[in-house]
Amino acid sequence: MSKEKRDSWGSRSQFILASIGSAVGLGNAWRFPGLAAKHGGGAFLMVYLLAMLVIGIPFLMMEISIGRKMHRGVPGALRAIKKQTEPVGWFAVSNAFVISVYYAVVFAWVIMMAFASYKFASFTGDGESAAGLWAGMIKTTGTTSGYGTISLPVLGCLVIAWVLIYACIRNGPGTVGKVVKYTVFLPVICLLILAIKGILMPGAMAGLTKFFVPDFLSLSSADIWIDAIGQVFYSLSIMMAIMVAYGSFLPEDSNIAKDAMIIAFSDFAISVLSGIVLFTTMSGTGQLDNMTASGIATAFIVYPQSIVLLTNNGVANAIFAFVFYFCLCTLAIDSAFSIIEGVSTAISDKFHLSHKKTTLVLCIIASILSLWFITGAGLAWLDIVDNWCNAYSLILVGILEAITIGWLFDPKKVLKEVNRNTKGFKMPEWWFISSIKVLTPIALTGFFIWNLVSLFKAGGIYGAGDGYSLASNIIGGWVILALCLFSGLIVKVVEKNLAKKGYEPDDDVWEDTEE
Repeated sequence: MSKEKRDSWGSRSQFILASIGSAVGLGNAWRFPGLAAKHGGGAFLMVYLLAMLVIGIPFLMMEISIGRKMHRGVPGALRAIKKQTEPVGWFAVSNAFVISVYYAVVFAWVIMMAFASYKFASFTGDGESAAGLWAGMIKTTGTTSGYGTISLPVLGCLVIAWVLIYACIRNGPGTVGKVVKYTVFLPVICLLILAIKGILMPGAMAGLTKFFVPDFLSLSSADIWIDAIGQVFYSLSIMMAIMVAYGSFLPEDSNIAKDAMIIAFSDFAISVLSGIVLFTTMSGTGQLDNMTASGIATAFIVYPQSIVLLTNNGVANAIFAFVFYFCLCTLAIDSAFSIIEGVSTAISDKFHLSHKKTTLVLCIIASILSLWFITGAGLAWLDIVDNWCNAYSLILVGILEAITIGWLFDPKKVLKEVNRNTKGFKMPEWWFISSIKVLTPIALTGFFIWNLVSLFKAGGIYGAGDGYSLASNIIGGWVILALCLFSGLIVKVVEKNLAKKGYEPDDDVWEDTEE
């Protein structure tokens, strides 16, 4: 196995912080609290914690360990495990690339709102103006038509977003390790400031009660289990080629079992902190019943209505607006660059390319494709593509990865890698094997079928059940899903053409590590 010249993390803390930064993203700040509001507060917290322990943590350990073992991105790691499963890795990589394209646009919106936070000073008590600020600035039509309109503020912020993403990962783990020392702790500080403000507001206790006290009747609904399992996988950055790539930069003496637990529980803690911020603030301003599972609506429409009701001082409200959106910026950037890092690692490993040049080319291509989502029709297209990438492609990747490790390989060998350097806590065999081999594929298959049935039930046989046209679902859904699913075949064609010019793919195989 050719491991020379492989980049590596400068320290264990850099890996942990980078992984936490990737895991902790915008979904923690807005989707997690929204789902808690939807599903009986504390009841959702209980189900989420259970799903994280039973399914999320074993899968996280699995991805990190196969990355460290093979020192490759996910396609190369799966190829070494079983050559025929390499396309599963490219499915994960291509889907992650699509996510990066529109995630950068959401990042740009957050940057734009941070710059525009001064406007909240003149909105004191005017919830309608605050709620309409974001939509007015992005110039959305709310439909899949209106390509001729592009918001210059969003365009400028999109350029900033991509420059920041490239700057953070241009030298792989070297620059990532330096950046995460700040970007992981800054959002926590911001959230603590907002949480203290929220808790001190009159009526905050009602929000905390709704967030933490379980409504046990919610447990009887299938939706809460589906949403909790989905949030665990989205939140931990698994099935997106990221954690395998991050694991590939680990030294041989790293303690995966312990580190994965730290990453997962840190991610959960920040989600809870975000929930405290939103529930207390929304309750203190009389907006508690307006919370929604839609993160975008919460962050850009509903929460601004609360910001202008925080105090009677416009300047103070503007400051809190800036803290909130700056917090979202620091949450978004880690997740954004980690997605590109996962894609870049896979491609540079496969074709023996310069990691830095590969990253630059990927950022340029992705930034051009991002323009699609900042047109007047961009918001609608983002909604469609995001739904398909997360509800279908991502889940399929998880099913195929679990089958690859659990049934086409020996999960005990992976568990051996997980526990290789553990002196204290060891991942129990019954927990890891049952999760990877049985619980994860069953849960994700059920999740996938549930989503598919819901789609066809609402939209007929062609699956256009989200309120958008059949044509837009075909373009933004079925076509992109097919391209990602069969991306491995495209890579195979490229590989055969390059072979005529002397290219030879790596043929590493998994070799058991001796104790």
